[in-house]
Amino acid sequence: MRLLFLGDVVGRSGREAITRNLPEWRKKLALDLVVVNGENASHGYGLSPDIARSLISAGVDVITLGNHAWDRRDMIGHINQMPNIVRPINYPAGTPGQGSYIIDLERGRRALVINVMGRIFMDPLDDPFRVVSELLSRHRLGMTVNAIIIDIHAEATSEKMGFGQYFDGRVSLVVGTHTHVPTADHRILPKGTAYQTDAGMCGDYDSVIGMGKEAALHKLVRKIPGERPQPAEGEATVCGLLVETNDATGLATKVAPLRMGGHLAPNWPDF
Repeated sequence: MRLLFLGDVVGRSGREAITRNLPEWRKKLALDLVVVNGENASHGYGLSPDIARSLISAGVDVITLGNHAWDRRDMIGHINQMPNIVRPINYPAGTPGQGSYIIDLERGRRALVINVMGRIFMDPLDDPFRVVSELLSRHRLGMTVNAIIIDIHAEATSEKMGFGQYFDGRVSLVVGTHTHVPTADHRILPKGTAYQTDAGMCGDYDSVIGMGKEAALHKLVRKIPGERPQPAEGEATVCGLLVETNDATGLATKVAPLRMGGHLAPNWPDF
């Protein structure tokens, strides 16, 4: 199976870069599955149902969220009708939506996508290790599903790395989101799980993590309230991770970063 994970989509420039290019990339890279973190896609804050539909129409199979899941209140009333949008699985019981989704793919294959949020410097949610372990007790690579992808939306690199090591060999991919900066540690862990601490963002990197520089710097330098930062609207760089897995075992066989356009050096994976 060949899957593409794209990091946090920030604002119009990020989502337009995806909707413009993804149909071609699906063909060129022979992608079976595309997962995108969309929690900043609507003007930098949350995800609206209409923007979610535009990403899905462009070829995104599953959208993951994070701590900005409910910034757009209209998503609260729609998420139960959009099962391929997954919010963190360790939100309290009764929270709208679901934290995982099984998607049926071609040739009878199935993939499980899980979204979970870390707790270090984040909201005090349920234990992400325990909650994901409980779900994985019901799903096994090569048995109930052919691939398992985990988006861990977290601040601390230590928590993300620990998560990858803890679930090594039990899932196909553990990839971090939230900090919007791509890390240079993509690899296959010893037991066969693909890993990257943070996939980066899909947005304008001539910014402060995707937001316009002036308002962000005002807040950082002066430490007084100012205008709400808005997404930078320059050319976006699309950042993500391409992974190839063995359909029988579900474990990763290849992993490579993808960076296209914008201000970062491009890197088109040679698979």
